[in-house]
Amino acid sequence: MTTQPFLFVLLIVGGTALLSWPLGRYMKWALDPAGATQGRHGIFQLVGGAASERQQDWKSYMLSMLAFNVVMFTLVFAILALQQHLPLNPDSKEALEGSLIFNTAASFVTNTNLQHYSGEVSLSYLSQLGGLMWLQFVSAATGIAALAALARGLAGRSFGNFFVDLQRAAFLVLLPLAFVFAILLALGGVPMTFDGSAIATTLEGAQQAIARGPVAAFVAIKQLGTNGGGFFGPNSTHPLENPTFWTNMLSMVAILLIPMACVWMFARIVERMKHGAVLFAVMLTFVALKVVGAVYFEAAPTQAFTGLPITQDVGNLEGKEMRFGPTGGPLWSVLTTATSNGSVGAMHDSLNPLTGLMPMIGMWLNESFGGVGVGMINMFLYIILGVFVAGMMIGRTPEYLGWRVEAKEVKLALVALLAHGFFILGGTALFAATPWGADTLNNAGPHGFSEILYEFSSAAANNGSGFEGLGDNTGPWNIATGLVMLFARFIPIILPLAIVGSLASKRRASESTGTLSVEGGTFATMLGATVVIVGALTFFPAATLGPIAEHVIEMN
Repeated sequence: MTTQPFLFVLLIVGGTALLSWPLGRYMKWALDPAGATQGRHGIFQLVGGAASERQQDWKSYMLSMLAFNVVMFTLVFAILALQQHLPLNPDSKEALEGSLIFNTAASFVTNTNLQHYSGEVSLSYLSQLGGLMWLQFVSAATGIAALAALARGLAGRSFGNFFVDLQRAAFLVLLPLAFVFAILLALGGVPMTFDGSAIATTLEGAQQAIARGPVAAFVAIKQLGTNGGGFFGPNSTHPLENPTFWTNMLSMVAILLIPMACVWMFARIVERMKHGAVLFAVMLTFVALKVVGAVYFEAAPTQAFTGLPITQDVGNLEGKEMRFGPTGGPLWSVLTTATSNGSVGAMHDSLNPLTGLMPMIGMWLNESFGGVGVGMINMFLYIILGVFVAGMMIGRTPEYLGWRVEAKEVKLALVALLAHGFFILGGTALFAATPWGADTLNNAGPHGFSEILYEFSSAAANNGSGFEGLGDNTGPWNIATGLVMLFARFIPIILPLAIVGSLASKRRASESTGTLSVEGGTFATMLGATVVIVGALTFFPAATLGPIAEHVIEMN
């Protein structure tokens, strides 16, 4: 990696890491104010009604979360199905096809924002703002609320109240940040209007309709909430969604900011800042390795151009946004998949094979900061597994923050981790072996397999990006990925809450010299090794059939 790309990466990742520290402190105050009383929650209890007045155990918290998400799904499904009869539809958009409505509602409810449609072509302003953008706030707030509840349980306190946490996350964290970022994006040239398409006359004298709308507001929360769904079909490669170098930088900062801050919020709630620093360092190391790998592999000469009289000192430029340089696309691809964001700054289907493997690894491991709230929850699953294995290796009772980790907690963690692999590999196998997938491919051989593998990886990781050579707007794809998104969203939230509920039912022990420390390099190494081993055992065979095989074929 040359000096210029290194400085660019350091500016984005390092700068955001610094900003995440004060934001984590603020988020701790917002979600878990010290000495919180009924009175301090008064405004949120007034809005939430009777359901927000009592403290909840993990089961009540989980049921409240599921009930609210069912309501969200139903409401947005209705808006999408009836948009042709509803206001804020200046371009007279018609209703979507039934399976696509299901897929879109499931996608945005689960904070995935996988898009099998082009927003400017298919959706009214009401569908974009009142349906999808609203979900971008509340689905992200759901993840933050779940993390706050999990951290309180580990701290030996009540889980809190889901409806209060949801409001605090939405109104005190996401809305103010989105307001600031939307203004900055609008100042950077991103459109913000409720007028219909602009009609322009080209140099040849033809009439052209240019889609526009309230884009700045939509883009702000799509990045901050690790949602990722684009207002326009090309997402953040669209010149009206990402017009300048500065809006590009701002978007990448927004992608990382809250996921990073969630680690510090967690550490402050459990009152273990050194432990939080270790977790942050492990996550940052994984991100750094993937970024270096992506930029390096993409800078390698492209084999298809071998022997042609063209310059190959800048690597693969296919599918890149030249305004942002050859480093911008690979960097964005790693950041967006490390955080379950799903927006794209380059055509992922055009990445070199091993470059394309880097975002896949991000979605397979699903813990390098991850989606807002849920990324830290996914890391908690690896922590439980790693602590248990380490305890067995040294012959001591496994403990985490004073809680004894036993077979029940480990089984729940394994189910959650294995379910992630099952959804990806099972779906890929089914669609690779049937016309449901084979007939929708843009490429044959290993790259075609990678297109299917990436799509299910994206759905299961609640990411939303894709190898868009795939013709995925079909009934089987819409139903299959919709179901995967729903199960993959809630299983990794419900089971960790159940683990903490099980831990909280035990007597908490005081840590001693015989307790495995979670605040040093030994724990960091053990945790990193656990993540790598689980990921490699689960996904390496699939990687060899897709991007690795494609790389070997190209080299030969």
